[in-house]
Amino acid sequence: METPGSQSSLHRANLERVVRAVRLAGSLTQAEIARGTGLSAATVSNIVRELKDQGKVQVTPTSAGGRRARSVSLSGDAGIVVGVDFGHTHLRVAIGNLAHQVLAEESEPVDVDASAQDGFDRAERLVDRLIGAAGLDRAKITGLGLGVPGPIDLVTGTLGSTSILPGWVGTRPAEELGGRLGIPVHVDNDANLGALGELVWGSGRGVKDLAYIKVSSGVGAGLVINGEIYRGPGGTAGEIGHITLDESGPVCRCGNRGCLETFTAARYVLPLLRSSHGPDLTMERVVRLARDGDPGCRRVVADVGRHIGTGVASLCNLLNPSRIVIGGDLAEAGELLLGPVRESVGRYAIPSAARQLSVLPGALGGRAEVLGALVLALTEMDASTLLDASVPVNGRTTPAFT
Repeated sequence: METPGSQSSLHRANLERVVRAVRLAGSLTQAEIARGTGLSAATVSNIVRELKDQGKVQVTPTSAGGRRARSVSLSGDAGIVVGVDFGHTHLRVAIGNLAHQVLAEESEPVDVDASAQDGFDRAERLVDRLIGAAGLDRAKITGLGLGVPGPIDLVTGTLGSTSILPGWVGTRPAEELGGRLGIPVHVDNDANLGALGELVWGSGRGVKDLAYIKVSSGVGAGLVINGEIYRGPGGTAGEIGHITLDESGPVCRCGNRGCLETFTAARYVLPLLRSSHGPDLTMERVVRLARDGDPGCRRVVADVGRHIGTGVASLCNLLNPSRIVIGGDLAEAGELLLGPVRESVGRYAIPSAARQLSVLPGALGGRAEVLGALVLALTEMDASTLLDASVPVNGRTTPAFT
């Protein structure tokens, strides 16, 4: 047994610090590990060598600042994480390893009115199918990240009443799916996962303070402060869709009037165009027509952008993020949407906040949330899970750390 403050206890703590830093970043040079952990270059070098000998990390030559360096990432054999994203109309599952490599991914349509049990059944089948098709060992799964389109109570794990999946309200998705699959499940709302995905793999790389705005069937924001998701004490931080724009406006699903969502979400926007464009119009088609020059669709997309920009300006005045990333169906409109967003930010945000802000489209498209679910599973995994596991090295199994 390790004694707190002993040399072995300190060594174990340093091992966990290095593993945690590499796990969250995907890959880091040894110099970056030293800067991020506060450990000396010599200590990092020794720990990386030890982890490499144990098969826990892989080291590859790279360059940094024009100089030769060594990039450290977790071993692809060290474990598997699963990401599951439930949307208004889709279910998407991805399987990845601890080296941030996506090994398998698939999506299928879902019925928004289907029961939660049906959704869990389909998720369980899809996870099992992908694991089997990829030839992976289910025993290596260290955790699953789950995204749902609604607020999650951080204490009870219950999906809140403003979810856009009406049959899911009051359920405990992590508890239900974890019981079915027999693995640790960590749940968050889809906007937070979109923020995590873009932060690690997409348009949020390189910054520590950003907001990911998802505009689709609803409108939500994932807030990243100092490199971490900010959820608030009740888990409802980022509900930008319910900022009031017009007290006399349309009644929102939350019960208030004139919320940002009532001017930007699909269920409110599409009726504006259906009389001229037909009853089968979708947001994807609106974007496509707008890009092709349709004047009505271009006007609606621009109006949505201005409304989003008003909400973003309020966000900037409060939190002063350095980057806004726009995701969801409408993000495919590009500058037709982003231009009006920037215009409203310039008009309503205080000048110092607006000057420091960049507004970018998401780089991951519809994959942002499921990739963010993988990041969530990686983030929540205890470093000791990896350090205490046996990993095959050169055809043999290494002992766990003691």
